[in-house]
Amino acid sequence: MIPAEPNEGDTLARNATFASTHWSVVLAAGQPESPQAAQALETLCRTYWYPLYAHARRQGQKPEDAQDMTQAFFAHLLRRDFLRGVGPERGRFRSFLLACLNHFLSDERDRAQAVKRRQGPSPISLDADLAERRYREDPVAEVTPEIAYERRWGATLLERARTRLAEEYAAAGKTDLLRRIEEFPLGERGESSFRDCAVRLGLSESALKSAVHRMRARYRELVREEVAHTVSDPAEVEAEIRYLMAVVGG
Repeated sequence: MIPAEPNEGDTLARNATFASTHWSVVLAAGQPESPQAAQALETLCRTYWYPLYAHARRQGQKPEDAQDMTQAFFAHLLRRDFLRGVGPERGRFRSFLLACLNHFLSDERDRAQAVKRRQGPSPISLDADLAERRYREDPVAEVTPEIAYERRWGATLLERARTRLAEEYAAAGKTDLLRRIEEFPLGERGESSFRDCAVRLGLSESALKSAVHRMRARYRELVREEVAHTVSDPAEVEAEIRYLMAVVGG
């Protein structure tokens, strides 16, 4: 069977979550008394912390120091009074974060003797082992730290969209269907491939082709939503998608 369309309740719940984590929420309500803005910023940081960790590693930080530095950066960024200075000119969230991190790293190098002072609970839970494993497995390329950061940022956005897609299919009991139809390359049109897969899934060829089309369409929607989280103006979304796809593909 083809996955059912989400019902209205699911859509409203998803839209509510989406709205509460949008970068524009931070920009529109960037005041210390705004819990919505603080929560939106925390959620965005929690989701996209890995590119920052990897950037700190590319700057020469040891794994444990990069983790400490990333945590300290979040503690700095998530201070309630920090939001007072966040305005529409901050632009794209990825660029905002990188500029803030570079400034923070520069300040911390000037106070290197104080780095070990950090105590207390971490503002965001980071999986240090996973982060370092991902960093070691990243393809080594002769690119600038800024380009490496943007590639990881783009990869993280796509990974977020893929995770959300998998969660939707799992909730519908269609994990095996998703796994099967993801095996088809984007340009795949081989009739024997569709026919063989349809037989294994107990579908007609037309139903399988429709399922493949729906899966890809939903994935594109999710990528668009993830990108929209990180820009301040909806008009920027399409250009940002094109840019990030080019960066990841590069």
